[in-house]
Amino acid sequence: MNGLAVLIPIALMLGLAGLAAFFWAMRSGQFEDMEGAALRIFIDDAAPGNPTEGRPTQGPMPD
Repeated sequence: MNGLAVLIPIALMLGLAGLAAFFWAMRSGQFEDMEGAALRIFIDDAAPGNPTEGRPTQGPMPD
């Protein structure tokens, strides 16, 4: 019984902290652009004219 007297307030505080974090995220605009984050993976980093640009080069090929 003493364990419940400690665990219940801890669970309530953690729940309120999670709820407060959720409302903070909503107010600060964390969920405004859900589609942009999903489509950002399709953006190419390399220039379209030279696909090898930015890649490390290897030395000459051995004979």
